[in-house]
Amino acid sequence: MSHLRSTDFDRPPTGAAETAFGPLAERQPLDEADLEHEVNALVDQMSVKERISLLSGDDPLLAGLNEMVNWYNRRPIPAGVLPRLGLPGIRFSDGPRGVVMYRSTAFPSSMARAATFDPSLEARIGDVIGVETRTQGANLFAGVCINLLRHPAWGRSQETYGEDPHLVGEMGAALTRGVQRHVMACVKHYAANSMENSRFWVDVRIDDRDLHDIYLPHFKRVVDEGVASVMTAYNRVNGSFCGHHRYLVTDVLKGQWGFDGFVMSDFTFGVRGPLAVNNGMDLEMPQTAWFRFLPALLRRGSVSQDRIDDAARRLVRAQLRFAPRGEPDRYLPAAIASPQHRELAHEAAARSLVLLRNEPPQPDAGPVLPIDTARTTSIAVIGELAAFENLGDRGSSRVYPPEVITVLDGLREAAQRHGIDVHYDDGHDLTSAASLAARCDTAVTVVGTTWRDEGEWVGRHGGDRRSLRLPTPHEALVRAVGGANASHAVVLMGGSTFATDPVERFAPAIVMAWYPGMEGGRAIAEMLLGEREPEGRLPLTWPTTTTKLPRFRRWARRITYGPLHGYRMMEATDQQPGHWFGHGLSYTTFAWSHPRITAVTSRPDGKRQVTVTIDVQNLGPRPGTEVVQVYVPEQLGSHPGRLNTLRGAAVARDVAPGTSATLAIDCVVPASVAVVRVGRSAEPGGLIELSIERDETTQG
Repeated sequence: MSHLRSTDFDRPPTGAAETAFGPLAERQPLDEADLEHEVNALVDQMSVKERISLLSGDDPLLAGLNEMVNWYNRRPIPAGVLPRLGLPGIRFSDGPRGVVMYRSTAFPSSMARAATFDPSLEARIGDVIGVETRTQGANLFAGVCINLLRHPAWGRSQETYGEDPHLVGEMGAALTRGVQRHVMACVKHYAANSMENSRFWVDVRIDDRDLHDIYLPHFKRVVDEGVASVMTAYNRVNGSFCGHHRYLVTDVLKGQWGFDGFVMSDFTFGVRGPLAVNNGMDLEMPQTAWFRFLPALLRRGSVSQDRIDDAARRLVRAQLRFAPRGEPDRYLPAAIASPQHRELAHEAAARSLVLLRNEPPQPDAGPVLPIDTARTTSIAVIGELAAFENLGDRGSSRVYPPEVITVLDGLREAAQRHGIDVHYDDGHDLTSAASLAARCDTAVTVVGTTWRDEGEWVGRHGGDRRSLRLPTPHEALVRAVGGANASHAVVLMGGSTFATDPVERFAPAIVMAWYPGMEGGRAIAEMLLGEREPEGRLPLTWPTTTTKLPRFRRWARRITYGPLHGYRMMEATDQQPGHWFGHGLSYTTFAWSHPRITAVTSRPDGKRQVTVTIDVQNLGPRPGTEVVQVYVPEQLGSHPGRLNTLRGAAVARDVAPGTSATLAIDCVVPASVAVVRVGRSAEPGGLIELSIERDETTQG
């Protein structure tokens, strides 16, 4: 196992938890009427200069930029601290794989966690992140990233929850729910942000129907959950920068959706001029740059006092609303990356693993996985990524855990329990790798991408991917190892998808491990050796080398976002992808019976809530997990036809052999929809159709 190097920033200063909300934490929670009275009373005590000071970061401009370059967010980033009135200000920490400050628990990437299809697990992760955020002195976690994955080449795809607005929204709401037991949460990047290299300037042209039906619903879901803050994106939408977008920020977010929290900019280039405040921007981060001109603009009448006061009230309101929350007994230094928190990271990694393919190595044999520990004496582990601390992007989302368990670490540890020898080759020499594979009973090859291939674009590394294929040396390695040993399992690591059809003949078993966090190596080993079941399902469509996807240009100045991407595009264009959204294999076999609609309830908005119930029975010899998905044929955006759209999912975990579990799944459907469809994935041919019976409707 690997221990990361020690630094001066391994631990927060003594008493950091008390600084998160300062004296406000001692206040009693207020009802909404009393809260507004207290907010107004505090703002009324402020001078105009003090009110304006709340609206931007407190660090000196040049020193703050220098610190960002050398070690981003190594401590809470403050904004609007006002000691005279006991206001701690906003104390920012980034995410979403965990707290980026000091030495925190590194969870699997958000895309990996989405593969669990389990918002309750995500809420537990949010709870731990909230504890570690507050314990280390911050009061805002800006790691609820819910940008929709339009194209899998997007470099920061690992930071979001996939291609489907419903799943993205439910997982983002769950993370928010967990985090906000302890601190404020910030959802980002609002809106239509899913290109990395050109994020600072690209103009996303989008039909208003597509914007509202496809690219905004998940943001509204998290706003409805009560998120404290919304961060705007760098890009433009229909000609206007998101940080200056009056329609998106003032009309939709604050107006139509009734958002009463605060809007903050993405860092440094999220505000392009001081008049962003007129269009709804409340907080410029991370330093005072453009907003230093606000006093002069206020004197000239270019900015109104009412708008300044509204922004100030929003920032004060959030602090007063969230400060009394929490569980002080948990905010102890020993909690950070504690055994309990690491165990949750372990569970999340294990449940995120997707078994994509599992074929027999030769005729009359069973599938490659799980590895038969009773008949296996040696395993060849091949590939440099097997021994690499592959946590994902090293940009603003980078987490520094105290320790990382690599795949090689995990396999050595698990194999020892079964008396199996593990032999390692980094795969740089194909002849050497193939020779080792031929000498062992089973071979495991670990390939994929790292922070150098995808992630936040920083000059010479990261950014959007150039290709969805595996790196050329990795494809060659899979062929060489698979040609030497038919009992061959490939473990993929990365943020989104890979077109694996060029190597599948040499890889009878394929596991997608994503960026699995600090405990990922243990989880992967346990799944390969059959100590755990594969539970994950794909939160995005898996293409082949010939799959037609939406247009994507890494350095685009302008791009049009249409109504089709992901599994809905596959259905609309009659394509068969490599694997459908929702796909994932098991080590056991499930049968479904009695799919039925058990309740239909009318809603005030004219839609209906439908409850779909189904029995799932484990027919195999092992316990297993089944994920049931409900799709609704809907017309969304500017596309004229009705396409299957995910509206609900439920997980039956650890169903014992020979037993059944009953799942009830609630979904909201338009009044015009007459059927719902149930399946294991979005593949149209595999869905069971159920009619919504009018006589079962009850009035709600």
